[in-house]
Amino acid sequence: MTSAPGPPTDSLADWLLIRPEISWPSWRGPRLASEAPGHDGFRNFFLATRGGRDSVGTARVLTALGLAFADAEQRRPLTFALMAKWQRIVLGHDLVGFRTMPAFAKDGRERYGLAPDTPARFECCLSESAQPDLPLPSRAARTYLDTLFFHPFADGNARAAMLALAFVLAREGAPLDEVQPLQTTRWADDAEGAADLALLLGILITAAKRRQSGGRRRRT
Repeated sequence: MTSAPGPPTDSLADWLLIRPEISWPSWRGPRLASEAPGHDGFRNFFLATRGGRDSVGTARVLTALGLAFADAEQRRPLTFALMAKWQRIVLGHDLVGFRTMPAFAKDGRERYGLAPDTPARFECCLSESAQPDLPLPSRAARTYLDTLFFHPFADGNARAAMLALAFVLAREGAPLDEVQPLQTTRWADDAEGAADLALLLGILITAAKRRQSGGRRRRT
């Protein structure tokens, strides 16, 4: 007789355990331009993944995306308050705060715990999106995963993670015209998967920059 499966482990605790130990890859990317790069990849991603089933919600997330890019151009620090501003638009709510209960995802297979210091720890992790001694793709990947596994909002955390990723890249002038390859399931205890995400982001940034530069040369 087999016993019933127990409750899921705390995936946020798993993520915080491996987060300092991840072997983030080195990166020698292209010289990033100071002018605002194209961001059609994120817009196209939301249109492709949400547009056909939720036109109103898609319009809201695209509005939030535009606001995130405007904040990036101002080189604002990434904070929970800034993300909550975007999330109010995404969800169409006047008030959006840090979740007040443990959260679940992946049909209940992942549980994200909540402790008195969880919001403060998330804020600290967000501040590391500007860490100068870590390459941009790794910082962007880590911020994306931080948002997924802290699961800070009661709803819409996948969208929040993508907006945070877009913001971190845009703040440093990194174009990303193709986002679809990022769409895969991420697990909180997968250190190799986190490093692979950074590698993929580096490839996408470099490819987008090359296409952007080629387009400028053809127009001159």
